[in-house]
Amino acid sequence: MELILYSETFDYIDIAGLYLVCLKKMMPGKTLFDDDIHDKGNPERPEDIFDDRKKETIPLERLKNLEEKIAAVVERVKALKEEKNSLERKISELEGLLNEKNQTIESLTAEKTSIKIQVEELLTELETIEL
Repeated sequence: MELILYSETFDYIDIAGLYLVCLKKMMPGKTLFDDDIHDKGNPERPEDIFDDRKKETIPLERLKNLEEKIAAVVERVKALKEEKNSLERKISELEGLLNEKNQTIESLTAEKTSIKIQVEELLTELETIEL
């Protein structure tokens, strides 16, 4: 069984899959359908009843803890998506600025070449006048 937690574009998160992965990490060797309570029949002492309740609350506490962790992961993913989008916009802005600067450099290089040719022509004319 292959478990997909996210897609290539981070647009979709499989919360159930994430939940199962986290659950597997917290309780290895168990499934969602395993009970921690062993069938004792009818408990005769109140202590036995209390022990059963205590055993029932431990998995609930684990699930609550797991739920909080999953919520934190989901919030972190949302924050990372926003940061990614912000950085992509910044990259686009900087690429546009870079293209402008490259065009300016090309323009200045062409102007420099033109001025160099004009100066060479003027020097050639000066040499012909002095001869």
